[in-house]
Amino acid sequence: MLMLSSIWNTILYAPLLNALAFLVSIIPGGDVGVAVIILTLFVKAVLFPLSQRSIDSQIKMTLMAPELKKIKDSGASKEEQAKQTFELYKHHKTNPFSGCLLVLIQIPIIFALYYVFYKGINLDGSLLYSFIHAPVHINMTFLGILDMSQKSLILAVLAGISQYFQASLMPKPAVSGGTGESFQENLTKSMQTQMKYVFPFIIAFIAYRVSGAVALYWITSNIFAIGQQIYANKKKQLALEAIKK
Repeated sequence: MLMLSSIWNTILYAPLLNALAFLVSIIPGGDVGVAVIILTLFVKAVLFPLSQRSIDSQIKMTLMAPELKKIKDSGASKEEQAKQTFELYKHHKTNPFSGCLLVLIQIPIIFALYYVFYKGINLDGSLLYSFIHAPVHINMTFLGILDMSQKSLILAVLAGISQYFQASLMPKPAVSGGTGESFQENLTKSMQTQMKYVFPFIIAFIAYRVSGAVALYWITSNIFAIGQQIYANKKKQLALEAIKK
Protein backbone atom coordinates (compact mmCIF):
# COMPACT_ATOMS: atom_id res chain seq x y z
CA MET A 1 0.00 0.00 0.00
CA LEU A 2 2.86 2.35 0.88
CA MET A 3 4.53 1.51 -2.43
CA LEU A 4 1.37 2.40 -4.38
CA SER A 5 1.10 5.67 -2.45
CA SER A 6 4.73 6.47 -3.23
CA ILE A 7 4.24 5.72 -6.95
CA TRP A 8 1.08 7.85 -6.97
CA ASN A 9 2.91 10.81 -5.39
CA THR A 10 6.04 10.47 -7.51
CA ILE A 11 4.51 9.91 -10.95
CA LEU A 12 1.20 11.78 -10.80
CA TYR A 13 0.39 13.95 -7.78
CA ALA A 14 3.78 15.64 -7.21
CA PRO A 15 4.39 16.67 -10.86
CA LEU A 16 0.92 18.23 -11.13
CA LEU A 17 1.28 19.99 -7.78
CA ASN A 18 4.65 21.40 -8.83
CA ALA A 19 3.22 22.49 -12.17
CA LEU A 20 0.47 24.35 -10.30
CA ALA A 21 3.03 26.00 -8.00
CA PHE A 22 5.09 27.06 -11.01
CA LEU A 23 2.06 28.55 -12.76
CA VAL A 24 0.97 30.48 -9.67
CA SER A 25 4.49 31.87 -9.30
CA ILE A 26 4.61 33.24 -12.88
CA ILE A 27 0.99 34.42 -13.25
CA PRO A 28 0.67 38.14 -12.48
CA GLY A 29 -0.96 38.54 -9.09
CA GLY A 30 -0.61 34.80 -8.34
CA ASP A 31 -4.23 34.12 -9.32
CA VAL A 32 -4.85 30.46 -8.37
CA GLY A 33 -8.06 30.34 -10.45
CA VAL A 34 -6.19 31.25 -13.63
CA ALA A 35 -3.52 28.65 -12.75
CA VAL A 36 -6.22 25.98 -12.30
CA ILE A 37 -7.61 26.75 -15.77
CA ILE A 38 -4.19 26.72 -17.45
CA LEU A 39 -3.09 23.49 -15.75
CA THR A 40 -6.37 21.73 -16.59
CA LEU A 41 -6.16 22.80 -20.23
CA PHE A 42 -2.50 21.73 -20.40
CA VAL A 43 -3.25 18.25 -19.08
CA LYS A 44 -6.25 17.94 -21.42
CA ALA A 45 -4.06 19.01 -24.36
CA VAL A 46 -1.43 16.40 -23.46
CA LEU A 47 -4.12 13.72 -23.28
CA PHE A 48 -5.82 14.95 -26.46
CA PRO A 49 -4.21 12.39 -28.81
CA LEU A 50 -5.37 9.53 -26.57
CA SER A 51 -8.89 10.87 -26.11
CA GLN A 52 -9.14 11.65 -29.82
CA ARG A 53 -8.17 8.10 -30.74
CA SER A 54 -10.86 6.89 -28.35
CA ILE A 55 -13.44 9.11 -30.08
CA ASP A 56 -12.24 7.96 -33.51
CA SER A 57 -12.76 4.38 -32.35
CA GLN A 58 -16.33 5.25 -31.32
CA ILE A 59 -16.96 6.79 -34.74
CA LYS A 60 -15.69 3.69 -36.52
CA MET A 61 -17.89 1.47 -34.37
CA THR A 62 -20.92 3.62 -35.24
CA LEU A 63 -20.13 3.45 -38.97
CA MET A 64 -19.73 -0.32 -38.71
CA ALA A 65 -23.11 -0.80 -36.99
CA PRO A 66 -25.06 -1.68 -40.20
CA GLU A 67 -22.47 -4.30 -41.21
CA LEU A 68 -22.43 -5.75 -37.70
CA LYS A 69 -26.22 -6.01 -37.83
CA LYS A 70 -26.03 -7.91 -41.13
CA ILE A 71 -23.67 -10.42 -39.55
CA LYS A 72 -25.94 -10.76 -36.52
CA ASP A 73 -29.05 -11.29 -38.68
CA SER A 74 -27.33 -13.64 -41.15
CA GLY A 75 -28.35 -16.73 -39.22
CA ALA A 76 -24.81 -18.08 -39.27
CA SER A 77 -23.41 -20.04 -36.34
CA LYS A 78 -21.87 -18.20 -33.39
CA GLU A 79 -18.40 -19.28 -34.51
CA GLU A 80 -18.98 -18.01 -38.06
CA GLN A 81 -20.41 -14.71 -36.75
CA ALA A 82 -17.37 -14.27 -34.51
CA LYS A 83 -15.06 -14.95 -37.46
CA GLN A 84 -16.88 -12.48 -39.73
CA THR A 85 -16.93 -9.85 -36.99
CA PHE A 86 -13.19 -10.26 -36.42
CA GLU A 87 -12.56 -9.89 -40.17
CA LEU A 88 -14.72 -6.75 -40.20
CA TYR A 89 -12.73 -5.19 -37.34
CA LYS A 90 -9.52 -6.15 -39.12
CA HIS A 91 -10.73 -4.59 -42.38
CA HIS A 92 -11.63 -1.30 -40.66
CA LYS A 93 -8.43 -1.44 -38.56
CA THR A 94 -10.24 -0.99 -35.27
CA ASN A 95 -10.68 -2.75 -31.96
CA PRO A 96 -13.90 -2.55 -29.92
CA PHE A 97 -11.87 -2.48 -26.69
CA SER A 98 -9.28 0.11 -27.74
CA GLY A 99 -11.53 3.02 -26.78
CA CYS A 100 -12.03 1.61 -23.29
CA LEU A 101 -8.30 1.01 -22.88
CA LEU A 102 -7.44 4.57 -23.88
CA VAL A 103 -10.01 5.92 -21.43
CA LEU A 104 -8.57 3.75 -18.64
CA ILE A 105 -5.08 5.15 -19.29
CA GLN A 106 -6.39 8.70 -18.86
CA ILE A 107 -8.36 8.09 -15.66
CA PRO A 108 -5.41 8.07 -13.17
CA ILE A 109 -4.04 11.31 -14.65
CA ILE A 110 -7.41 13.08 -14.59
CA PHE A 111 -8.07 11.82 -11.05
CA ALA A 112 -4.65 13.02 -9.89
CA LEU A 113 -5.37 16.47 -11.33
CA TYR A 114 -8.72 16.51 -9.54
CA TYR A 115 -7.02 15.39 -6.31
CA VAL A 116 -4.57 18.31 -6.49
CA PHE A 117 -7.51 20.71 -6.28
CA TYR A 118 -9.60 18.51 -3.96
CA LYS A 119 -6.85 18.26 -1.33
CA GLY A 120 -6.62 22.03 -1.15
CA ILE A 121 -4.20 24.47 -2.73
CA ASN A 122 -1.20 23.95 -0.44
CA LEU A 123 1.95 25.00 -2.26
CA ASP A 124 4.27 25.12 0.74
CA GLY A 125 4.52 21.36 1.19
CA SER A 126 7.56 19.10 1.06
CA LEU A 127 6.47 17.74 -2.33
CA LEU A 128 7.77 20.81 -4.18
CA TYR A 129 10.90 20.10 -6.20
CA SER A 130 14.14 21.87 -5.32
CA PHE A 131 14.00 23.89 -8.56
CA ILE A 132 10.38 24.92 -7.97
CA HIS A 133 10.10 27.82 -5.54
CA ALA A 134 6.97 28.24 -3.46
CA PRO A 135 4.99 31.21 -4.83
CA VAL A 136 5.63 34.40 -2.94
CA HIS A 137 2.10 35.63 -3.49
CA ILE A 138 -0.90 33.28 -3.67
CA ASN A 139 -4.19 34.94 -4.60
CA MET A 140 -7.10 32.59 -3.92
CA THR A 141 -9.67 35.07 -5.28
CA PHE A 142 -10.27 34.24 -8.93
CA LEU A 143 -10.36 37.45 -10.98
CA GLY A 144 -10.95 39.30 -7.74
CA ILE A 145 -14.47 37.82 -7.45
CA LEU A 146 -14.62 34.15 -6.38
CA ASP A 147 -12.65 32.56 -3.52
CA MET A 148 -11.12 29.30 -4.76
CA SER A 149 -10.67 27.93 -1.25
CA GLN A 150 -14.36 28.27 -0.35
CA LYS A 151 -17.59 26.79 -1.63
CA SER A 152 -19.04 28.56 -4.65
CA LEU A 153 -22.68 28.01 -5.60
CA ILE A 154 -22.20 29.86 -8.90
CA LEU A 155 -19.26 27.70 -10.00
CA ALA A 156 -20.97 24.51 -8.76
CA VAL A 157 -24.08 25.25 -10.85
CA LEU A 158 -21.91 26.05 -13.89
CA ALA A 159 -20.04 22.76 -13.37
CA GLY A 160 -23.36 20.87 -13.44
CA ILE A 161 -24.62 22.75 -16.50
CA SER A 162 -21.39 22.17 -18.44
CA GLN A 163 -21.53 18.47 -17.51
CA TYR A 164 -25.09 18.29 -18.87
CA PHE A 165 -24.08 19.80 -22.22
CA GLN A 166 -21.09 17.49 -22.47
CA ALA A 167 -23.31 14.44 -21.88
CA SER A 168 -25.84 15.77 -24.43
CA LEU A 169 -23.15 15.77 -27.13
CA MET A 170 -22.02 12.21 -26.47
CA PRO A 171 -22.74 9.84 -29.40
CA LYS A 172 -26.04 7.99 -29.15
CA PRO A 173 -25.83 4.19 -28.93
CA ALA A 174 -26.51 2.34 -32.15
CA VAL A 175 -29.68 0.25 -32.09
CA SER A 176 -29.96 -3.20 -33.57
CA GLY A 177 -33.13 -2.42 -35.49
CA GLY A 178 -34.78 -5.65 -34.44
CA THR A 179 -38.19 -6.15 -32.87
CA GLY A 180 -36.83 -5.61 -29.39
CA GLU A 181 -33.86 -4.04 -27.72
CA SER A 182 -31.18 -6.24 -26.24
CA PHE A 183 -30.10 -6.07 -22.59
CA GLN A 184 -26.86 -4.37 -23.66
CA GLU A 185 -28.76 -1.70 -25.60
CA ASN A 186 -31.12 -1.07 -22.68
CA LEU A 187 -28.16 -0.84 -20.29
CA THR A 188 -26.31 1.58 -22.59
CA LYS A 189 -29.36 3.82 -22.98
CA SER A 190 -29.94 3.76 -19.22
CA MET A 191 -26.32 4.76 -18.54
CA GLN A 192 -26.51 7.58 -21.06
CA THR A 193 -29.73 8.85 -19.47
CA GLN A 194 -28.07 8.87 -16.06
CA MET A 195 -24.97 10.58 -17.45
CA LYS A 196 -27.16 13.30 -18.94
CA TYR A 197 -29.73 13.88 -16.19
CA VAL A 198 -28.24 12.51 -12.94
CA PHE A 199 -24.46 12.93 -13.18
CA PRO A 200 -24.63 16.75 -13.61
CA PHE A 201 -26.37 17.03 -10.21
CA ILE A 202 -23.72 14.78 -8.65
CA ILE A 203 -20.93 16.91 -10.13
CA ALA A 204 -22.60 20.11 -8.95
CA PHE A 205 -23.08 18.68 -5.45
CA ILE A 206 -19.44 17.53 -5.16
CA ALA A 207 -18.14 20.81 -6.60
CA TYR A 208 -20.16 22.80 -4.08
CA ARG A 209 -19.23 20.60 -1.13
CA VAL A 210 -15.47 20.77 -1.81
CA SER A 211 -14.23 24.11 -3.12
CA GLY A 212 -14.36 26.63 -5.93
CA ALA A 213 -11.08 25.23 -7.30
CA VAL A 214 -12.67 21.82 -7.89
CA ALA A 215 -15.71 23.43 -9.51
CA LEU A 216 -13.50 25.52 -11.81
CA TYR A 217 -11.57 22.37 -12.74
CA TRP A 218 -14.81 20.61 -13.75
CA ILE A 219 -16.02 23.60 -15.76
CA THR A 220 -12.74 23.91 -17.65
CA SER A 221 -12.52 20.16 -18.26
CA ASN A 222 -16.11 19.99 -19.50
CA ILE A 223 -15.75 22.97 -21.84
CA PHE A 224 -12.66 21.35 -23.38
CA ALA A 225 -14.56 18.05 -23.76
CA ILE A 226 -17.54 19.86 -25.33
CA GLY A 227 -15.29 21.43 -27.96
CA GLN A 228 -13.65 18.08 -28.64
CA GLN A 229 -17.00 16.32 -28.99
CA ILE A 230 -18.33 18.99 -31.38
CA TYR A 231 -15.26 18.40 -33.54
CA ALA A 232 -15.77 14.63 -33.35
CA ASN A 233 -19.47 14.92 -34.27
CA LYS A 234 -18.60 17.01 -37.35
CA LYS A 235 -15.96 14.46 -38.31
CA LYS A 236 -18.50 11.67 -37.91
CA GLN A 237 -21.06 13.53 -40.05
CA LEU A 238 -18.51 14.03 -42.84
CA ALA A 239 -17.67 10.30 -42.71
CA LEU A 240 -21.37 9.35 -42.98
CA GLU A 241 -21.86 11.73 -45.92
CA ALA A 242 -18.80 10.25 -47.67
CA ILE A 243 -20.27 6.73 -47.31
CA LYS A 244 -23.63 7.83 -48.74
CA LYS A 245 -21.88 9.31 -51.79
